[in-house]
Amino acid sequence: MIRANLDMDALRSMVAGIELGSFARAASVLGRSQSAISMHLKKLEQQTGQVLFRRSGRGLLPTEAGETLLAHARRILALNDAALDRLGAAAAPAAIRLGLPQDFFEDVMPDTLQAFAARHPGTHVEVRAGRNHTLAQEVRAGRLDAALAFFPQGSEGHGEKIATLPLVWIGTDTSRETKDPLPLVLFDHPCLFRQTALRSLDQAGRSWRLALTTPSLPGLWAAMRTGHGITVRTRHRIPADLREIDSHEHGLPDLPPIEVRLLSADDPAPAAAELCALLRETAERHIAEHGSRGRAAGR
Repeated sequence: MIRANLDMDALRSMVAGIELGSFARAASVLGRSQSAISMHLKKLEQQTGQVLFRRSGRGLLPTEAGETLLAHARRILALNDAALDRLGAAAAPAAIRLGLPQDFFEDVMPDTLQAFAARHPGTHVEVRAGRNHTLAQEVRAGRLDAALAFFPQGSEGHGEKIATLPLVWIGTDTSRETKDPLPLVLFDHPCLFRQTALRSLDQAGRSWRLALTTPSLPGLWAAMRTGHGITVRTRHRIPADLREIDSHEHGLPDLPPIEVRLLSADDPAPAAAELCALLRETAERHIAEHGSRGRAAGR
């Protein structure tokens, strides 16, 4: 029996779209049109004979079959890239792989990539969105060259500290959102922000309930705008229509600060080392500009 071969470009589009949280972002990062990305996804569904995605709002989410293919796609691409690296494939410069939390996708990422592209116009950069624990694992495993990630203040053994940021409660109509039990809009597990919020509330004896969980930062902001509850983030780029809640005024516990750290691979290539330097410089500038700003209720 002759089996079909999965299309490598289509697999790369699928993985990029899911990891970036947007197939439009994947199109931009991969240098393809959105219609080409859509054709790739349709091709994979034709090759597998499965429905791989379902529509959710304006985006697409993987079905159970899609999640299964995603796990295999990551391994297939890793083997493909490792084989080309081992054989010294010189047809194109090796991609540099960058990981970031979604918090930095609107300022740190584009400014870093713009500066890097001006110096290395022929180098492909692969950008992945990720959680802190996965980003650290990917850097340690050599699957990412550089990453920014959040860590508890003072934790050891993880990268170079860029900044220490306060965590704050964020919401809209605080008179309704801070009722008991406190409705929370949080990332799904595992998430450092989620763990910190729940631990702080439990220690303060404050009752809470999970009103909505999501893996998407834009989804989190959208849920808060519709009055689902409040959340915990840094002050970095709080949307203009949301605001920091005065914790003392509304009986909310104080939160411990969090650190932003730069993670880099051991013995990086010169271009990857330059990307790390640009990432550090850009992150420090934007965090200093936005991270200390707040819009507390009643201020």
